[in-house]
Amino acid sequence: QLQLVESGGGLVQPGGSLRLSCATSGFTLDYYAIGWFRQAPGKEREGVSCISSSGISTNYADSVKGRFTISRDNAKNMVYLQMNSLKPEDTAVYYCAVSWGQGRSCSLTEGEYGNRGRGTQVTVSS
Repeated sequence: QLQLVESGGGLVQPGGSLRLSCATSGFTLDYYAIGWFRQAPGKEREGVSCISSSGISTNYADSVKGRFTISRDNAKNMVYLQMNSLKPEDTAVYYCAVSWGQGRSCSLTEGEYGNRGRGTQVTVSS
């Protein structure tokens, strides 16, 4: 059964860090790009970061460049999002999604992505 399951969210103070994990199963992770998206209350879902199948190519939204780092461990079927220097505006539900059509590179265009997990809540507040 194909699954993507996010974890690692929580409540953190501004300036703090969190590491999100995306556990995948039911497909061969090695072949596909993975993206992280987020959706805040009352806002549209936006692409945060993505990583190519090999991990060589990555992409970040301007709002998180220099603060977030995406990585993957294909042997463990895991993708990670390290989030540092968190800001209140980072508060959202974060999702990981698989791109069936992207491998060697990735874009943050939501239409390029298919199956996704249920999300994990990240709240940045003092």
